[in-house]
Amino acid sequence: MDYDNKLVLAPMVRVGTLPLRLLAADYGADITYGEEIIDHKFVKCERRVNEHIGSTDFIEKGTENVVFRTCNEERNRVVFQIGTSDAVRALTAAQMVCKDVAAIDINMGCPKSFSISGGMGAALLTKPELIHDILTTLKRNLDTPVTCKIRLLKSSQDTVELARRIEKTGVSALAVHGRRVADRPRDPAKWSEIADVVAALSIPVIANGDIFEYDDFQCIKDATGASSVMVARGALWNASIFSSKGKVSQEDVKREYIRKSILWDNDIKSTKHTLKEMIMHYSSLELPEGKAVIKSESLADLAQLYGEEKYYKFVHEKRLLANGSR
Repeated sequence: MDYDNKLVLAPMVRVGTLPLRLLAADYGADITYGEEIIDHKFVKCERRVNEHIGSTDFIEKGTENVVFRTCNEERNRVVFQIGTSDAVRALTAAQMVCKDVAAIDINMGCPKSFSISGGMGAALLTKPELIHDILTTLKRNLDTPVTCKIRLLKSSQDTVELARRIEKTGVSALAVHGRRVADRPRDPAKWSEIADVVAALSIPVIANGDIFEYDDFQCIKDATGASSVMVARGALWNASIFSSKGKVSQEDVKREYIRKSILWDNDIKSTKHTLKEMIMHYSSLELPEGKAVIKSESLADLAQLYGEEKYYKFVHEKRLLANGSR
């Protein structure tokens, strides 16, 4: 993995599934992170090649729940992000998936209560010894690149000190979200404090925070000196933010997202959640489109809503033919 001058899709819970990752890549994303997956859950999964749709699935044992789905097309750019508070468990999870992904990342920035209460995510920021243990364990035992993503600490000096300790573990890159744990998305990202980290390290730093237009990629690079740039909400609202040719309409992005969800048989709840997030930024769920998405019970319903019935029919007929010939 090369972390120089890359445009990166950030890990986003419940939306960073295969269709959005592939969509972002189509528009120009070089590296795409999957949603954070908790090690406790992942170690209870089994790997299964899904010949029906051409994917590699990690299924929760005893169920048909797909916890992580990937495919060969994204093998060289997808990053598997683990939520963990234990080095051995993190390694077990990483070893299960490392041959199917481009890199392994440890989440050290999630401020949500489910993460922090389990000692994961941003809770790790105050436990440098545990961070060292997790990262060195992964580095010692994996050939796959290992990275992590952090938030800012109370002072820039504290952030730099932690970043230096992380660098010493041998990670390939460090992503820095320019907000503190207590900050909300509406609070401006502190690009100057990301710059302090960049100046102190020799490994690539991926800057994250307040990227909403294509031009912002260069702005944050100029302001911070970061090697690469990561975008979350800006890509969720319109994945064509990665395109140097300029954004396409949100309607086109939503239709393309539906097509990828159909092609890769994405979970209906995940698909609806992502669409609702897209709609809420520009409109309201109380308007007809939002209400229709909420009422939809299947990918077929969403295909009808967005005028993709022909594509839905084409994909399913092709699958039936392929399965019949086996």
